[in-house]
Amino acid sequence: MRLRPRGLITAALALLFAAMATGPAAARPAPAQIAPLGPDFLWGVASSGFQSEGHAPDSNWSRYVAEGKTADPYRDSVDFFDRYRSDIELARQLGVRVYRIGIEWARVQPQPGVWSEDGLRFYDEVISAITAAGMRPMLTLDHWVYPGWEVDRGGWRNPGMVDDWLANARTVVDRYARYNPMWVTFNEPTFYGVNEVQHGGLSAAELPMLAAKLAQAHNAIYDYIHGVQPGAWVTSNVAYVPGGDDVVSKPFLSAIAARLDFVGIDYYYGLTFDNVVSILQNFDMLWRNPLEPEGIYYALQNYARAFPGKPLYIVENGMPTENARPRRDGYTRADDLRDTVYWLQRARADGINVVGYNYWSLTDNYEWGSYSPRFGLYTVDALSDPSLTRRATDAVPAYTAIIRDGGVPADYRPTRAPLTCSLVDAAASCLDPVTVPH
Repeated sequence: MRLRPRGLITAALALLFAAMATGPAAARPAPAQIAPLGPDFLWGVASSGFQSEGHAPDSNWSRYVAEGKTADPYRDSVDFFDRYRSDIELARQLGVRVYRIGIEWARVQPQPGVWSEDGLRFYDEVISAITAAGMRPMLTLDHWVYPGWEVDRGGWRNPGMVDDWLANARTVVDRYARYNPMWVTFNEPTFYGVNEVQHGGLSAAELPMLAAKLAQAHNAIYDYIHGVQPGAWVTSNVAYVPGGDDVVSKPFLSAIAARLDFVGIDYYYGLTFDNVVSILQNFDMLWRNPLEPEGIYYALQNYARAFPGKPLYIVENGMPTENARPRRDGYTRADDLRDTVYWLQRARADGINVVGYNYWSLTDNYEWGSYSPRFGLYTVDALSDPSLTRRATDAVPAYTAIIRDGGVPADYRPTRAPLTCSLVDAAASCLDPVTVPH
């Protein structure tokens, strides 16, 4: 999950006003029963390297922490580095088929031209444990973190950055293609840039340069992966921005559309007339952002229109809370999960080719500078519990049952009715809104 800058929402308001001007259309009929997603559907969990591993090597992000640019110290995060076997076992008990991790460039290449056998051996063991547990790895090559020596070269300003990035990526692909992983090249490329600007790695004027370099690197490594691993599935997951996605995420995906095996989508929150002001006022308070589970339907529908024929995969979705406190709106993690899955089933029933879903995240982790936003199926108090004990939330039995049954029951009704005229996809939700049976 990422923090969203206010400015990205403002551009969307015109879309909502335009749709509202025509008035909402008659709602489409809702089926009384929904089918399960079936045995081919890929249920998963997601995480990233820096956010969960601990024992962080020198990188742009470890330097941001050291420079006091974050709210909380990093410490050792939730120490996936030492606890990966028990965490993978927790995922196995859920029944998931996919486990997403990141391969940290800073850990495997501590110096220019030098790859760490210790760092690579760590990922050897992690990926072997994932496959031994019956899960398929989903490997992220870049989750916003690059080595400290690359910072010293100028980061993405460095004219040789793409070549450096590709040298590492090819090393990783050569080593792990034999496990038949799914691949994510860049996590949320637009917000990669937002974070670089926020922390001083780039200026706003340099964002087009960054986008061009990320697209160049993606396209090059895509071809390389397919040369090493025929039949591979490769994507770059994008953060769905309610109301502004057509101008935020779509341009990057359009630049790599010929080299996308599936569209990876991260969906977290909604936006309507009723909540736009509160979001703008409390943007950094992730746990206050209103959740619209039906928005995931609109997000999928939007991408099905934009990329016809491409499989769609929800690479990240989850519910934030402030530390371990209940949300002020009373919504529980289990309810949000079940409601979200209901809309996945509705999307599939309506012919939208959604093929997988990863919950973000298996455990709480370091949310890019703070431990306050909690997303984990298992909560971990990284600041005050030296044991870093994983404590199950109510979503653990809920997700276990969902995976076992292929979704929620056929007669399930969401705990919250869908909102009219959501900014998640203004035209669709105002002119062709979804409903649920009464």
